[in-house]
Amino acid sequence: MTPAEIGERFEREYGCTTTEWLRWLPGAVRDCALRFDSSTAATVALPSGHLQLQWTVLEPRRIALISMPRLAVRFAFAAAPQAERQTFLRYFDLYMQRGGG
Repeated sequence: MTPAEIGERFEREYGCTTTEWLRWLPGAVRDCALRFDSSTAATVALPSGHLQLQWTVLEPRRIALISMPRLAVRFAFAAAPQAERQTFLRYFDLYMQRGGG
């Protein structure tokens, strides 16, 4: 089975606050250098290129009396081959998973 292709640019939604995102991000990028470019953007140095991250706070998702924070995060890989993007995102996604139970 071949892993799904990872595009050079895409957007995802995360159920967290900006404070949580900033706390988790250094661990999610593992051994890659992380540079914060602004309060809503960062650059991750990859072995063959880099990844630009930009995030925007969205309106919370409301279900009855529950309110969940949301962030829209844009990923833009540059000069990173498909295998490198897959390896990076496999770890990133596992690190960012949050669940109960």
